Amino acid sequence: MIKRSIVVTVVIVLLVLESVKAQQDAQYTQYMFNTLTVNPAYAGSRGQLSIAALYRAQWIGLDGSPKTQTLNMHSPIRNSRLGYGISIVNDQIGDGVVQETYLDATVSYTLNLAKEKKLSFGLKVGGNLLNLDFEKLRKYQEEVVTTDNIENKFSPNFGIGMYYHTDKFYLGLSAPNLIQTSHFDNSKTDANSVQFLSKDRINFYAITGYVFDLNGNLKFKPALLTKVVGGAPLQLDLSANFMFNEKFTFGAAYRWDAAMSALAGFQVSDQIMIGLAYDKETTELGGTQFNDGTFEIFLRFELVKTFEKLVSPRFF
Repeated sequence: MIKRSIVVTVVIVLLVLESVKAQQDAQYTQYMFNTLTVNPAYAGSRGQLSIAALYRAQWIGLDGSPKTQTLNMHSPIRNSRLGYGISIVNDQIGDGVVQETYLDATVSYTLNLAKEKKLSFGLKVGGNLLNLDFEKLRKYQEEVVTTDNIENKFSPNFGIGMYYHTDKFYLGLSAPNLIQTSHFDNSKTDANSVQFLSKDRINFYAITGYVFDLNGNLKFKPALLTKVVGGAPLQLDLSANFMFNEKFTFGAAYRWDAAMSALAGFQVSDQIMIGLAYDKETTELGGTQFNDGTFEIFLRFELVKTFEKLVSPRFF
């Protein structure tokens, strides 16, 4: 009974925060390896065909906790300043109560400002499919639901971004979804009252980092991601990672007033990298006995021979 009560409370809180206040984009601990998802200008910046997948399971142990899967691919276009990419994000809460799938195509244009200094501009075009099944709420709370379900509602969207980088520093600014789509418009039932229970808000991102060469075998990279969205708290993600012998990465991260994280990665070969992350909530939710934390696994595959071979694995 205690567990059921906690589950019901968490699910209701999630739905209220995500649907009534402001619907936010999915969050990632390994954002530094998943940049295309939040900034279209990143497309092609690695100089080769890059395919990356990420799976995030949040608040393990709580029924209906958020789960996110991402898949993206991007590459420069040979002998041009253009890059292209595709991104797929599937985000769900409540074991299918709320499920959104984002499908996007991106294109970027890069200016060579000086040696090893590049400035890219990106455009993303696509949209998302929304499914909301109120009937599944009966799994958590027995009550009559009168609102109609939403099935595969498509909402078009587009986004923009800027990305500047050298061989050691990067800075990106972006707004990946600029159209604010509203759901549950009840104006048809009451001409004098228009209410929206859910509204997609614009998420603004700033991401930056710098790579320090500590010695011949060890690199250090602090990084920061800032996300701003109306109706929700400011999100700050600060991370610090080391790379040893161009193979092993390890570090820690802190999400402001939310979670502490541990990160680790291994460059299996020139083509393959795998990364892991674990979050522990610093909020009251993190202290519950049914919350075993949040896990992420990241996998990247790159066709380094498609273009010119990199001297060493890129740290961003």
